[in-house]
Amino acid sequence: MVESLIATMLELSPWFLLGMAVAGLLHGILPRDFVKRQLRGRFAVAKAVALGVPLPLCSCGVIPAGLGLKRDGASDGASLGFLISTPQTGVDSILVSASFLGWPFALFKVLAAAVTGLLGGLLSDRLPEDVSTRRDLGAVEPGGQQGTRGLGEMVTHAHELLATIWRWLVFGIVVSALINTFLPVGTLGILAEVGPLGASFVVLLISLPLYVCATASVPIAAAMVANGMPVGAALVFLMAGPATNVATIGAIYRGFGVRQLILYLGVLIVGSVGFGLLFDLGVSPLSALDHGHGEAHRTWWAVASALLLAGLIARLAARDLLHFLRRRFAPKSQLAIEVGVEGLSCGACVRKVESALLGLDGVVSVVVSRNPDRAVIVGSADRGLIEGAVLAAGYRLSPALEEGG
Repeated sequence: MVESLIATMLELSPWFLLGMAVAGLLHGILPRDFVKRQLRGRFAVAKAVALGVPLPLCSCGVIPAGLGLKRDGASDGASLGFLISTPQTGVDSILVSASFLGWPFALFKVLAAAVTGLLGGLLSDRLPEDVSTRRDLGAVEPGGQQGTRGLGEMVTHAHELLATIWRWLVFGIVVSALINTFLPVGTLGILAEVGPLGASFVVLLISLPLYVCATASVPIAAAMVANGMPVGAALVFLMAGPATNVATIGAIYRGFGVRQLILYLGVLIVGSVGFGLLFDLGVSPLSALDHGHGEAHRTWWAVASALLLAGLIARLAARDLLHFLRRRFAPKSQLAIEVGVEGLSCGACVRKVESALLGLDGVVSVVVSRNPDRAVIVGSADRGLIEGAVLAAGYRLSPALEEGG
């Protein structure tokens, strides 16, 4: 078990850290309103998919981004194409997929994400728009600043990427190690016996309601492939899993309406199964099956990367534990300030706002909740600083709530 955990960390860490660095660089060099400006007018769907494929957003993080595009004037097709393609990939996921399953698999997955995003977006633009959904999304926000960001913001953005998925990353590594250690070799070969189509549908039924992060799920898929599962079924898992879950389905229903939701699910179901079959039939899976753990990965840079990533995860875990203890044992006499927050759509959003507020001086504890969407801050921090931190995290303020004591 320990050996498998170490091997998985050595395999994953260099490419994940590289993906974090590229994500931070993209965040820094692109103007602040670049995405909004590009996703309007001609070729909006193609631009949305081209921008979405490399962005390292998980299925929860992509929800506010996709709905925000619609709110800011992007077409339904551009917004839905972005929502379909983005959670399937990302620079971190692509690099980790190549490390675990080979470059043919990783590039094929990029192609599948792009094609399904384009198809979904183009079909979406042909459906009549439900005007009530656009009204429900709220007013268009004013444009942001045009300039690029500094090195500090790039590093912060890269760190926030890890902060939003570190639990799922640990989950993926542990599950992968458990499969490699305790599941008898060849157990999942039963999926191969039912044929590529049958295996794809079995995996699809598991993936649709499940939340899995695109990057963190790769070690799980690699372990299942090594245990006998068809590679095409692994592609279904990595396409449908990150792009569909209960939170995403609910958000698309509220933001786009039932017809767009049916289209979204239909494109992902047909696309994932179709590309899974195409990979099994048309692309040799040997590169994936031969891509296992070994001593070749125990280079100094792999070890250094694994230690760095483990240290960052440990730091985040300690911070979250301290947050829990502060909230649990905070003095009742501290001043509590409530701030309404708009744009929260998932647990990752909640954690991002909590992290931003906990970084303020004088804050003892933070509780961010949904329905109603608000943050309750205990401590001596000024309301202006609190509201500024919420805005800096990428969320909007709803009408101020009363302060309590």
